Amino acid sequence: MRLRTSSLASLVRPALAAVALGAALVALPGCVGVAPVAGQRQLMLVANDEKQSWDDAGRAQLGAPGRDSVQVLDIGSDPLAPRALGSLPIPNTIAGPPTNLAITPDERLALVANSLNVVEEGGARKAVPDNRLFVIDLAASPPKLLDTLAVGNQPSGLSINRAGTLALVANRADNSISVLRIAGQKVTLIDTVAMGESVAHVRFTPDGRRALAVKFPNHKVALLDVAGEKVTYDNKLDFAAGLWPYNVDVTPDGKLALTADNGNAGAADGQVDTVSVIDLEATPPRVIDKVVVGDGPEGLAVSPTGRLAVAVLLRGSNSAKDAFFYHRNGSVVALKIDGKKVTRGNEVEVRGLPEGAVWSADGRYLYVGNFIDQDITILRVEGDRLVDTGKSFGLAGHPAAMRGRLTH
Repeated sequence: MRLRTSSLASLVRPALAAVALGAALVALPGCVGVAPVAGQRQLMLVANDEKQSWDDAGRAQLGAPGRDSVQVLDIGSDPLAPRALGSLPIPNTIAGPPTNLAITPDERLALVANSLNVVEEGGARKAVPDNRLFVIDLAASPPKLLDTLAVGNQPSGLSINRAGTLALVANRADNSISVLRIAGQKVTLIDTVAMGESVAHVRFTPDGRRALAVKFPNHKVALLDVAGEKVTYDNKLDFAAGLWPYNVDVTPDGKLALTADNGNAGAADGQVDTVSVIDLEATPPRVIDKVVVGDGPEGLAVSPTGRLAVAVLLRGSNSAKDAFFYHRNGSVVALKIDGKKVTRGNEVEVRGLPEGAVWSADGRYLYVGNFIDQDITILRVEGDRLVDTGKSFGLAGHPAAMRGRLTH
């Protein structure tokens, strides 16, 4: 950030001290809702999949590979007008939760997992698991690819800890979680944790001592222990979520976790689905509530303030156009968090097949990626409600996943 200079040291020192104090408050565990300095950069990563589409009957169509991209945007300088900082030709896929990428807390590195590749076989295209994780240098101008790592098969949802020193990647086809050390610009695979069944996404708790992994096909959430760089699943502690949990996030104070329970193996089906509420302070942790949100929650994000979360609903927007549950557009549901109680708030329509959701660092704005329409809808928070700003931002492709800088 830029500071106005002064010849009076007595004026400069307090100003610098205030900036340092603000940064410290943002970094301290349990400090939420600290507003960033106006005009300060905040990065958002958007992964565009250009291979996947659907016909009018809702059948998936696979196109030729080679046109995917990852865009780097700044949403901090002007929240209503994201600024493009660069684009990299990195493969990506919409298959899986929209959390297969992440940015380190210092915004110097990004990780992007490629879950599936499209290949030609017998004159037809099909999707096969990949095992690549891409490391992007966000400090470079423009951002550039630093490294490519081999992890497990079909790497999907991933998470970086608050210290920026460790990352976890859920490998759906390998029934495992990859553990990666982050040291400066070097990312290294240091361990693999067997999970016994397929996991779609994994999320550190804010203190970095535990992590939660969603077991998508078996409707469970697993609890992992983290001690330094050692990640274990020795306790084999699982708890039952709703049907097909796809996504998990944690409140900034570490007291609650929420899961988006998709309900139909990654697609809408016209029936209501839930967000499960997990009490992480209980011994042992357990599901204490389920909140009905609507049809096909996939994207999920807790606000940095800890007072709101959102569930992003597919609402059949990529289903057969004659299906009773088909809607042209998806929607976003606000979830109000008051202590251990989570209640459904208002619902705002966005555009076709919304996937990822990213909060601004101060929790005032929400960015939702619309896959079919190739754009981002910008919503604003007023009290405990979501309001459409009427602003959108066009993208270079179809947004399959979005993440911002870790704020909690």
